[in-house]
Amino acid sequence: MLKLFAYLKPYRVPIALVLALIFLQSLSDLYLPTLMADIVDIGVVQGDTPYILQIGGFMLLVAAAGTACSVAASYYSSKVAAGFGQRLRGRVFEHVENFSLQEFDRIGTASLITRTTNDITQVQQVLTMMLRMMVSAPMLCIGGIIMAVSKDAKLSLVLIVIIPVLVGAIYLIASRGIPLFKEMQKKLDKLNLVLREGLTGIRVIRAFNRAGHEKRRFNDANLDLTGTGLKVNRIMGAMMPVMMLTMNFATIAIIWFGSFRIDSGDMQVGSLMAFLQYAMQIMFSLMMVSMMFVMIPRASVSAARIREVLDMVPTLTDPEQAKNGETLKGHVEFQQVSFSYPGAEKPAIEDITFKAGPGEVTAIIGGTGAGKSTLISLIPRFYDVAGGRVLVDGTDVREMTQEALRAKIGFVPQKAVLFSGTIRDNIRYGKEDATEEEIRHAADIAQATEFVSEMKDGFDSVIAQGGSNVSGGQKQRLSIARALVRRPDIYVFDDSFSALDFKTDAKLRAALREETGEATVLIVAQRVSTVIDADRIVVLDEGRIAGIGRHRELLDTCKVYREIVSSQLSEDELAGSGAAQEPDEAAVALRGRKEETR
Repeated sequence: MLKLFAYLKPYRVPIALVLALIFLQSLSDLYLPTLMADIVDIGVVQGDTPYILQIGGFMLLVAAAGTACSVAASYYSSKVAAGFGQRLRGRVFEHVENFSLQEFDRIGTASLITRTTNDITQVQQVLTMMLRMMVSAPMLCIGGIIMAVSKDAKLSLVLIVIIPVLVGAIYLIASRGIPLFKEMQKKLDKLNLVLREGLTGIRVIRAFNRAGHEKRRFNDANLDLTGTGLKVNRIMGAMMPVMMLTMNFATIAIIWFGSFRIDSGDMQVGSLMAFLQYAMQIMFSLMMVSMMFVMIPRASVSAARIREVLDMVPTLTDPEQAKNGETLKGHVEFQQVSFSYPGAEKPAIEDITFKAGPGEVTAIIGGTGAGKSTLISLIPRFYDVAGGRVLVDGTDVREMTQEALRAKIGFVPQKAVLFSGTIRDNIRYGKEDATEEEIRHAADIAQATEFVSEMKDGFDSVIAQGGSNVSGGQKQRLSIARALVRRPDIYVFDDSFSALDFKTDAKLRAALREETGEATVLIVAQRVSTVIDADRIVVLDEGRIAGIGRHRELLDTCKVYREIVSSQLSEDELAGSGAAQEPDEAAVALRGRKEETR
């Protein structure tokens, strides 16, 4: 946790001010019992009313000064803690933004959310307490002991018995409670994971009538967390009764033995009252320490989890001397590329070699799990290759900055992702300074204008979180418009037409042909109708290239491709597609309608 306190450097002056204010407040608290003893031993015993009023007025001033210091210390300590939390959350978010998909897979999204919110809040709360107590508690304890001994050294022997009992009780309780806090944070992660899955997958859950199952999953995780929480709270809850019981016995012992000291004339009533207050201050300071023992273990666990994120070095980093690949424009080349996911038994893709250039449409097709999405994820460098090279504009993507590389690419993911905001905001996400004309043109090409114009507010219509208020096909078209608006050198469509009907699919691809005529286009698709007119089709089978060529060539030379085609087209359509070298839009649409009818 101490490493995280490095983020307190900008707040050194406020922290120093808080410590000074707490110091003055502690002096005030230690001085008041002595003034009260003087009032009783001198003013009350001697009947000196002016003295009582004089010392009493001075006590009011000291108390008021202590209160003012306490209020100011609370204000500045809260301000420091809030600023610390803000900086730490910003640093964690900034660091996580640099993670590759491998780091996300390793920690998990639910855990990252918990660490950025709950864990940082735990550390922030402890910091507030520490700023208040790390000076006042030791000072009140040590100062109280000194002042108590100065009042009566022999009566202070009671404290020698009481203090070790308190310390022993705190240690015993804390040692049993601390290990449970780590378990609580892990179980909170589990609860967040179940909750997140239940909310994001609500449509699937309802479609399969699995609401009861998900409710049981949530209840199990919730009860598990609750059980651990009850257990640790029972243990830590025992601390306060033990402390109060010890304090009450200490009070009885002080009054009992103090009465004998007064009776023998070795101590005055006012001094006994002051001694009793100093004893209470010592006890309360130890109680404050015990409260810190309750919070610090959990915060230390949270701090360790935060440090785990901050210490995690992203596997994808920018080179010190970056190249931008300016000699070519829009060229993509795979040279004997291989890639394996961590822990996988065999490579996801292996020995992949092909080129894609400007003005060409390169389609990638294959069965489920063939490695299509993995392959194109290597172009924007979501992952780094295990072997071989991926070249963009003649430069290895590992030798380019990630920002420069991705500025060349318009990427449409397999799962369309929209952000909360308007339709205009979502399209402009691809290009911040996009004009209204560019936004509308991108929507036209993506075949999105028709349904957008039918919405109440048009391009100002609000998209709900995750795009839950639009259909799958509408989300895909808006995602395509977002990529089109930036007019990149390379377009990557990862099965981005799967939710479109065949007519819209054909119209969209015909519009894309004109719009992306000078760019490199790579399309991952499952439908033969989507790839049939591509300039180059790369057929993948179990992570390897089974064939490369145009549609008619592959029908003659690639068994895997012919199987894919025959599974989607009839024998008559298969014969027709083999004869046609350049199928037009109408033919593709006709095939789509037939396929849809079947």
